[in-house]
Amino acid sequence: MGFCTSTGLLPPGVSTVTDQDWEGLCLAQTRLKAARGHIFLHPAARFLNPSGETRPQECFQQGLYDQVQTPTLLPRGSRNEHHVVPGREHRPRPCESCPGHRKRLRWAAESRGCAPLDHGDPGEAPAGGRACGQRGPGPGGQLPELVPAGRTGAESKERGALQSQSGWVPLLLALLHELQAPASPWSPYFALWPELGRLEHPMFWPEEERRRLLQGTGVPEAVEKDLASIRSEYYSIVLPFMEAHPDLFSPTVRSLELYRQLVALVMAYSFQEPLEEEDDEKEPNSPLMVPAADVLNHLANHNANLEYSPNCLRMVATQPIPKGHEIFNTYGQMANWQLIHMYGFTEPYPDNTDDTADIQMVTVREAALQGTKVEAERLLLYERWDFLCKLEMVGEEGAFVIGREEVLTEEELAMTLKVLCMPAEEFREFKDQDGWGDDKREEDSLTITNIPKLKASWRQLLRDSVLLTLQTYATDLKTEQDLLSSKEVYATLSWREQQALQVRYGQKMILHQLLELTN
Repeated sequence: MGFCTSTGLLPPGVSTVTDQDWEGLCLAQTRLKAARGHIFLHPAARFLNPSGETRPQECFQQGLYDQVQTPTLLPRGSRNEHHVVPGREHRPRPCESCPGHRKRLRWAAESRGCAPLDHGDPGEAPAGGRACGQRGPGPGGQLPELVPAGRTGAESKERGALQSQSGWVPLLLALLHELQAPASPWSPYFALWPELGRLEHPMFWPEEERRRLLQGTGVPEAVEKDLASIRSEYYSIVLPFMEAHPDLFSPTVRSLELYRQLVALVMAYSFQEPLEEEDDEKEPNSPLMVPAADVLNHLANHNANLEYSPNCLRMVATQPIPKGHEIFNTYGQMANWQLIHMYGFTEPYPDNTDDTADIQMVTVREAALQGTKVEAERLLLYERWDFLCKLEMVGEEGAFVIGREEVLTEEELAMTLKVLCMPAEEFREFKDQDGWGDDKREEDSLTITNIPKLKASWRQLLRDSVLLTLQTYATDLKTEQDLLSSKEVYATLSWREQQALQVRYGQKMILHQLLELTN
């Protein structure tokens, strides 16, 4: 939905402002009291007012959101109608906060921190993840237990039944349980949500429209994996659990469609507490729904940042914010394809400085195969590829990620170009040494400024790979440019067509830049 300052300049480093702003934001300090994987905030939540005093948060119970005319949460990126960022054309955009990884490990997750679903085999019941037996405290104090306690063996079995590939099941079941209860202490929070039936994530688009508008972007494939995982998780874990506990779940919430909508909502609005550096090999923490902390929209060029501490979340200004200007959080360094996939919106070109384009790893192999003339050369190329797989530099489903200023998967792409292009004898020696004994040279760097200086064979293979990638799109760059250059024509496009156009155009601009650099 977005939030704007109302009383003048908000200086950097300030996380609390005036009473009016304080009541609107309701997130200067958010106590992290409840168990991971469940909705939490409220009763124990304490907030700082401008004078530095603390007081219990009773924002929802007292109707303070109505008093400050805070609208319901719109789909991610939607702006407050009355506040336009100076110098920017006013376009609706979806809202919230969650960072992703710079190298784009398919599921983003850091600052705002919600990592999307982990895709297991759709044909198997998901396994792994973590389960929570106890419900976290809510506005009224202690919420009832989701998993009945009292019998250690039975409780352990119930908790085990909630294990899933995604690790989201406990939170989603808590949401399903609370949604059906008219007297739920979380009802005021649910009332702020966007209408579930109007979410704009591509997973809710008709399949034909999704493939037509987003072909070549990687989004349709990611969505198909999501849908398969959601369906498997629902029928193998969630539905059996609800049927085993009819006292907790009425028939009205036993719906795959409702479960899918809640997955999208958690994907877009949840937070994930970052792991400590020494714990970075552990599984990610389960997602958290934090009322009031999820009201800010995202921009790559943001002016506020979410900070985690052992006891609270703080939204802190990173630069001066004048009166009437919108406060923007960051969901992470996310490309437009990730934004539309997880949140249902994009940033218009060229605003998203974190935008990227993918070159599938197997596409580079295909481009290299085009240059082989005899069977012996093809066999040697497959041997080179197998060696790269052994070095964990490539994979059948991996992608090289290209940014506007650099290759984000530089090590992997540089090694791939090197191994696929080196003379046969050099490869034999390199393979015998298991890839050791040859330090990276500065002239092999894949920064934008250095790509024209690469060896001719490297540049040719990279160029051929880009050309093959561009063939996966249904339209060419000129078609996209014609649509964007005419405001009248652009205005006739539907919301989905506009967002998909921004994804395609941003990716193609990066790929065409790479074409020029390798010419």
